[in-house]
Amino acid sequence: MERISTDLLVIGAGSGGLSVAAGASQMGANVVLLERGEMGGDCLNYGCVPSKALIRSAKTAHAMRHAARYGIGSVEPSVDYAAAKDHVQEVIASIAPHDSQGRFEGLGVRVIRETGRFVSETEVEAGAHLIRARRIVLATGSSPMVPPIPGLDAVPYLTNETLWDLRELPEHLLIIGGGPIGMEMAQTHRRLGSRVTVIEGAKALGKDDPELAEVALDAIRGEGVEIVEGAQAAEVRGTAGAIEVETGDGRVFAGSHLLLAVGRRANVDDLNLTRAGIETTKTGVKVDARLKTTNRRVYAIGDVAGGLQFTHVASYHAGLVVRSAVLGLPAKASTDHLPWATYTDPELANVGLTEAQAKERFGDKVEVARFDYDGNDRAQADRLTTGRVKVVVHRGRPVGAAIVGHQAGEHIGLWAFAISSKAKMQNVAGMVAPYPTYSELNKRAAGAYFSPRLFDSGAVKRVVRTVQRWLP
Repeated sequence: MERISTDLLVIGAGSGGLSVAAGASQMGANVVLLERGEMGGDCLNYGCVPSKALIRSAKTAHAMRHAARYGIGSVEPSVDYAAAKDHVQEVIASIAPHDSQGRFEGLGVRVIRETGRFVSETEVEAGAHLIRARRIVLATGSSPMVPPIPGLDAVPYLTNETLWDLRELPEHLLIIGGGPIGMEMAQTHRRLGSRVTVIEGAKALGKDDPELAEVALDAIRGEGVEIVEGAQAAEVRGTAGAIEVETGDGRVFAGSHLLLAVGRRANVDDLNLTRAGIETTKTGVKVDARLKTTNRRVYAIGDVAGGLQFTHVASYHAGLVVRSAVLGLPAKASTDHLPWATYTDPELANVGLTEAQAKERFGDKVEVARFDYDGNDRAQADRLTTGRVKVVVHRGRPVGAAIVGHQAGEHIGLWAFAISSKAKMQNVAGMVAPYPTYSELNKRAAGAYFSPRLFDSGAVKRVVRTVQRWLP
């Protein structure tokens, strides 16, 4: 067995692990990277990248059906599902070199393609290698959760990992789970030509601002997706091409394919964490504000850390760990400024506190500013007027924002920056945005916060009248 000593051992080559490995190695640390599966992790191979590529195919089909509103003849597209999946794989292949083993070895990282298991607090066994590290970073990500539904073990089903192997368009796709993955794939497959039924035990898109989530859900329903809420899947039965899901209230939903999208579970089972003195929780590895586990030499980042499960959060964690483990500088994680987006059409994006959360924290000292997309000239020109910007404000500073509408995921970045930099609403209102652009929406939302103070205030009007009398 080869014995290796290193400054930093990173377990997992997803977005977080790769960011740590690249940063640490380029700063001069000796780095070993373990990955038992595909380089690039879930995001590149099964998650963010392939789903957005297929969403683009579906948007193109949808645009062809609705071209008449722009003076172009609408046509029913000829959808080649297998070719759309080829497009997905081409996109993955175009990004893969950036995450490849060869690139990271070129950066000076020792890459070992094996499963790692702790054998002590500072040592990990990986195949024929025993690695002793001064610091270790767990970046093993998460996997699709498979719920214990009676009958599921006897019925073929898809997850976000296996969906990409499917080459024939489902006739009727049943989806258990109405979160971001479920709703994105529901709308996408409906636009590609499938019938789609979503079965959600609670509220679809339930983690988003409810006021704005309903706008997105109404649009998805309007395209023909059946969304059944408050319906727990109690039993699954059938065979390939003929599957039934029975809910707790006795309703039965029949379809040709079944997709499970009920959440994700942290990848911790094979790590032998107890040997390293690392505690876990129901959602992942127990970490403190510095992302350190109960073993002070070991960090956990991204999905496995049990918090927000987004690629950009893993990358954010990676930067903090490089600061701490490589440079020895203080670094603590915060979630207040971390945005997230769901890429339905319209898109739905959030950052910070919802209105309800802000009122719970700050009481009646919370104000809400809104501005609708139909008041934006670019949205009118594009005929994409379904949407709204909503900003939650405390003492003149934004503490949360939500956007539903075209490119909401792009526009939420301004509010994430405002919250992280502790900017005031007057800073956003004072921004000059080019005309006509969607970026004016955020400025107008900030303006809506000040409008009552300026135009409905008797004091302001009295001041203006006095000034006008004295002006030459």
